[in-house]
Amino acid sequence: MKVKDIASFLDNAVPLSFQESYDNAGLQVGDPDRKISSALITLDITEETVEEAAACGCGIIIAHHPLIFTPLKNITGKTFQERIITRAIKENIAIYASHTNLDTFNYAVSRKMAEKLSLQNIEVLSPARGKICKLVTFVPEDHIDEVRNAVFDAGAGITGNYDRCSFNADGTGTYRAGEGTSPYRGELGQFHTEKEIRFETVFLSYMKSAVLEALRNSHPYEEVAYDIYTLDNELNSSGSGCKGTLQEKIPVREFLGLLKEVFGARGIRYAGKSETYIKKVAFCGGSGAGLLGEAVKAGCDAYVTGDIKYHDFFNADGRLLFVDIGHYESEKFSTEILYELIIKKFPTFALRFSEKNTNPINYL
Repeated sequence: MKVKDIASFLDNAVPLSFQESYDNAGLQVGDPDRKISSALITLDITEETVEEAAACGCGIIIAHHPLIFTPLKNITGKTFQERIITRAIKENIAIYASHTNLDTFNYAVSRKMAEKLSLQNIEVLSPARGKICKLVTFVPEDHIDEVRNAVFDAGAGITGNYDRCSFNADGTGTYRAGEGTSPYRGELGQFHTEKEIRFETVFLSYMKSAVLEALRNSHPYEEVAYDIYTLDNELNSSGSGCKGTLQEKIPVREFLGLLKEVFGARGIRYAGKSETYIKKVAFCGGSGAGLLGEAVKAGCDAYVTGDIKYHDFFNADGRLLFVDIGHYESEKFSTEILYELIIKKFPTFALRFSEKNTNPINYL
């Protein structure tokens, strides 16, 4: 296998178009054409994880957090990022990151948190918007089945648990073929009318290239007329955070103890009523204080995330239990998500979890 094989797979399995504008997911270091036989999976990329990968013979490090967020003007070894890049290049180790796209697409990181507590009825907390597109095109009647099936096979037409969804309406198209053209029907220089079907369907934004390629390859016209609209509809299969219910309600102290045990959280901070019971819970991996309002609106008894600032705790205002288990602790299981994705696609590819604790925060 080559670096580009696993990078290309992850680019599509966890679409890069789902990352935030400030993010830098994808292949960051390494020769795409280099052959590799194993990978090291980690939350963060540190000098220690590069040493670990080199010692284990891993040709690529796959992490949740990117090493490079902003452009580097030089690489002289004065920062830890520069030292890591230098060492990785020297050891011929590629570096790949799947960050906010992993958070958002299928709300994977937050959902993994909920699954660790065996929550039921798990749903996205804040659905993504602007990720659904509508395709409208016009197809001769005798080719509509071929075009429609090709576009569906490329991934379009999925709405919730339904697939191959579309709207079709009869109409009449017109055109006049100019010099150098080869019209599907009609004569050069002659005005022509053609019975056509207006075909509409939806697809996720990251599918655009594949859908348009399928449309062009299956459509009989030289010049394919189509429109693409970005919709503001909620995408309930992806977004930020998640919500669900515990199998039974439990006291706050027991709930906090459960978080400490499952996530290895040694420094839990929280605000809210301590003399109550917890049943409905919201989670968001990483820094999710901004979703507090969504958790309140959803009627959650507790909202668990990381990196809550002092003044943000006041915003809970006694409406629910607001819990900070730590950034590292809330995202530590993202490595399991990456492992499960890769091993399903490449069952014989050697994967190794990093044995290094990359959490930079210590507790006294």
